[in-house]
Amino acid sequence: MLRQGGVAMYAKQPKKLLIMNILDILQRYSDEKHRLSQREIGDLLRSRYGMTADRKAIKRNLMDLLEYGFGIEYTEKPRSRLNPGTGQLEENVVLTDFYLTREFTDAELRLLIDSLLFSQHLPRSQCNALVEKLKGLSSQYFRSHMKHMSKIREGQTDNRQLFLNIELLDEAIEKRKKVAFHYLEYRTDKRQYPRIRSDGSVREYVVSPYQMAAKEGKYYLICNSDQYDDVANYRMDRICDLIILEESARAFETLKGAGGCALNLEDYMKRHVYMYASGDGMARLRIAPFLVSDVIDLFGKDVTFSDENDDGITVTVYANEMSIEQFAKSYVPHVTILGPEALRVKVKGMLEQALEGYR
Repeated sequence: MLRQGGVAMYAKQPKKLLIMNILDILQRYSDEKHRLSQREIGDLLRSRYGMTADRKAIKRNLMDLLEYGFGIEYTEKPRSRLNPGTGQLEENVVLTDFYLTREFTDAELRLLIDSLLFSQHLPRSQCNALVEKLKGLSSQYFRSHMKHMSKIREGQTDNRQLFLNIELLDEAIEKRKKVAFHYLEYRTDKRQYPRIRSDGSVREYVVSPYQMAAKEGKYYLICNSDQYDDVANYRMDRICDLIILEESARAFETLKGAGGCALNLEDYMKRHVYMYASGDGMARLRIAPFLVSDVIDLFGKDVTFSDENDDGITVTVYANEMSIEQFAKSYVPHVTILGPEALRVKVKGMLEQALEGYR
């Protein structure tokens, strides 16, 4: 077997491969903007696959592919041809401009690839492999347009167990079983190690898993830790040595703050802006007018705006308490917590303590 341009070539191609080679040509060299005539398909068969076929054979195999359900589009063009027997012009139809329709548009593939490149929970090698698979869903012309795309950023996870963890957690969630794992953290040598207890032993986490979700370029496991009654979030890229236990998982409805209801992922993600695990509640904030877009981006459109003037706007939001706290600290001095009083006092004390460090 020989190779030319990344395409396998046999010294003499079996005729049975003709239909497969034609399909491969359509996958590699055609799209809506790059259509192929039967002659061009024949030229590619000869130059790329070392196979010759007349137009009748090419057309017959193209029709077979259509009959088998492949999404192939083409154009019918009328053509006049002189009949040598009668000397009369005869009208017939020529099929041309063949191309293979795609499951994803190039714009959709670009969006998916961008999401991979800027995610931080995938190891670099696995991310590159996924990108190559996505590129293969379009033609070679899409690949040529991808050369200018941004390189994968530094800071991606070093944990290569991510995909295995996803499979195991899917199984555990489906079977409603608890899982156990170790949790990685970086040290000053910039390498990851399992988190340890005060006595130096590796700490084991036992949790009831409910859902996996992506947020701000990171992937989280939403679960309940055995020793607590509320919801916890763990970074998927930091979980290692995961095993499924025989013990049944605790029902989400029984957790504090669940209100006896099952997990509503959309609502949960909206309230847990920064994926912190703490209680939810109503809060009132006074923000600078230019932060309206940021508030909606973070907390959604269920917030209420009031008391608007040139100096600021009052926002009422129902969200995770630590998320509200983090938002207020991140946008100092343009955000002031008006209530609840306990949260206002807490953040005020933290800001006063931080100010001491600058004196």
